[in-house]
Amino acid sequence: MKKLILIISIVALFLNANSQETIRFNPDTIKTIQLDSVVNIKAQKFGIETFINAIINDTSFYQAFRNMKKYSFIAENRIYTYDKKNKVDGKVYRKIKHNNDGPYKMEYLVKEDNGKVYKKNGKYQLYTVEMFDYIFMNAYNTDFVPNAPSSDGKGGSNESYKDKLKTLIFNPGRPIKGLPFIGNKTQIFTANMRQNYDYTFYKGTYLDSIPVYHFKVSVKPDLSKWTKDGLMIKELVTIFDMRTFEILGRYVDMKYSNMLFDFDVQMNIEMSYFNEVKLPTKITYQGNWDYPLKKEERASFLVVHKDYKLAKGK
Repeated sequence: MKKLILIISIVALFLNANSQETIRFNPDTIKTIQLDSVVNIKAQKFGIETFINAIINDTSFYQAFRNMKKYSFIAENRIYTYDKKNKVDGKVYRKIKHNNDGPYKMEYLVKEDNGKVYKKNGKYQLYTVEMFDYIFMNAYNTDFVPNAPSSDGKGGSNESYKDKLKTLIFNPGRPIKGLPFIGNKTQIFTANMRQNYDYTFYKGTYLDSIPVYHFKVSVKPDLSKWTKDGLMIKELVTIFDMRTFEILGRYVDMKYSNMLFDFDVQMNIEMSYFNEVKLPTKITYQGNWDYPLKKEERASFLVVHKDYKLAKGK
């Protein structure tokens, strides 16, 4: 049972419960992309397969997080948790200096907590926040460091579950073994799954100067409700640098319900260049998830990374 709860807690980074309408504060007010016009795929020298192969085979998106080890930077993290009426009942604000000049040091410039954030034992109230803290706080110092050993996925260690989480974030479209009932539902690019999705892409401008393609995979609107409900990934958007075909951003909208859990989540990760090196600049999450015998979790995050400086000796 503990392992199953841990698996579900990993999924919680992306997941949201109860498929009712959710209206709440969106902490993301930073607009980065301006779309120009839809592009006729048939008129291009490349098509759907070019984008899909790039998404499946890309390693640079994950590498951008690993590159953070070589830099000192400032991170601002805002976390909001909500009650059943979608009223804020917990707030976390962190402004952190990550210093990689010499031995890694993390300095809290600002640290504020309000409301129901922690349990009496000092742990977070929500698994969602705990997993967020692991993947986007601890990442710079441990899990994303170069040459970190990967697990064999054979149990006994939490590493196998962390690998599942990384696959879900950084390799959409691939199957995730070991997640009950949903492991294969992430394979949206198989022949059977493709018939359920529309593919469109647009030209646009990212951060006011970078020409990009905005490639969107979305559930076909004319599918039956039963078919739609069985599809976990509702929309996947990938932002490609038009000049290099590097992936600069990823947005995923996922929703699913079964006897074990319900979720309805949106997550966005964006990158930018610093002296021609791609590094993460913005991460947002909104979602709820529900699991039997556990408190329903509702949360949203905004993470902004800025002031990257190449660390001495890196």
